[in-house]
This record gives sequence, structure tokens and C-alpha cells, in this order.
Amino acid sequence: MKALLDLVLPDRCGGCGAAGEQWCAGCAAELGRGPVRVRPRADPGIPCWALGPYEGAARRAVLAAKEHGRRDLADPLGLALAHALVRLRAPDRPLVLVPAPTRSVAARRRGGDPVARSAVSAARWLIDCRTASLLRMGSGVRDSVGLTPAQRAHNLRGKIIASTDPAQWARVDAKAQVILVDDVLTTGATACESTRVLSRIGIVPRAVLVTCAA
Repeated sequence: MKALLDLVLPDRCGGCGAAGEQWCAGCAAELGRGPVRVRPRADPGIPCWALGPYEGAARRAVLAAKEHGRRDLADPLGLALAHALVRLRAPDRPLVLVPAPTRSVAARRRGGDPVARSAVSAARWLIDCRTASLLRMGSGVRDSVGLTPAQRAHNLRGKIIASTDPAQWARVDAKAQVILVDDVLTTGATACESTRVLSRIGIVPRAVLVTCAA
């Protein structure tokens, strides 16, 4: 019963483990320092930004959201993304956040997609901003843990597919600036393949924004 209550009403900070709240002021301040420019080994051809490095509160929060069912972290992570997006977006233009795709088996195991949840939360904090799930992961993609940069690129080549859902495409205004959102940027393979697919159908993202960069 205690474990169940911890999932529903977490009593420890998802960033540092401090008792008493789901997300403490110290961890919020740590993620609020960004965004910082990062340059992955695989260059997607657009600027890449991160809230911070893959360490500390950012790393622990990403792992808690992905591997430990901490859905409650979508809102504090979304708020941190929103603060960064205020600095990155061009003024007077609508903003569309495109969550990077995830493997369906991973999403089922995690009870949904943490990246998409954080993106939706970020959009709620911003004026004239929405999310659009324009990308999905095809079949045959392996878990990328332990793969080399070349293997990661090969693993994703041709496996990220544009959505065929007209409702999602209707969310992209012709004047909108599009930003690709993900949780972790490691080699840049996902960003490269996602950007390639979007560009092929006439959408050039303004930037990539991730929670943390390894």
C-alpha cells in the first residue's frame, strides 16, 4: 500500500529525493539555469539546446519519469522547458512542440510517453503554443542503451515515420515555429532522423530542446 501511495502521491522530490514534496525549489532552480547550447556528434543541422547536462536533478528526474512511473514530474519538467522556450522562441509567432518519438513497447511499459507528457505541460504554460505528434517510431527499433553512435544511427535510419493523423497536422500553423522536444540528447541520432523526416515533408524545426544532454 505504501508503494502504491508513493506512485499516486509521491512524498519525495523527483530530483534530489528530499522528503516532503514532489519537486523542490532547489531542483527547480537547477533546471531553470538553461538553456545551454550543445553540439552532439551527429549534427541535425539545427541548433540543439538542453536545460543542463545529464547529471544531478535533471538526470534523476528523467529516470524517475521513464523508469519509475513518476508521472507527476511532467509538470515541473514541463515548466522548466517552458522557461527555456520563452528564451528560444521568436516573438509574435505561434509555437508548435513536436515530441521526439518513442518505441511503442517502451511507452506501454512506462504507462505512456514521458516526453509527450512534459511537452503538453510546457505548452500549457505558454501563450499561442501547442503540441503536435507528427512523428512515430516504426517497428524493428532496438533499445539504444549500449549502442555506439554508428549503431544508434543505423538503428533509427528509416525507422522514424511521419504521422498520418490529419488532426495532428492541422495543429501546425503555416507561420508556426516548430521545436523538437526530447528528454535526453546523447549522440544526436534521434534528432537527426526526426529532423530529416520533418524536413522531407516541408517542416524545418527551429531547434531541438532536451531536458539534459549526455
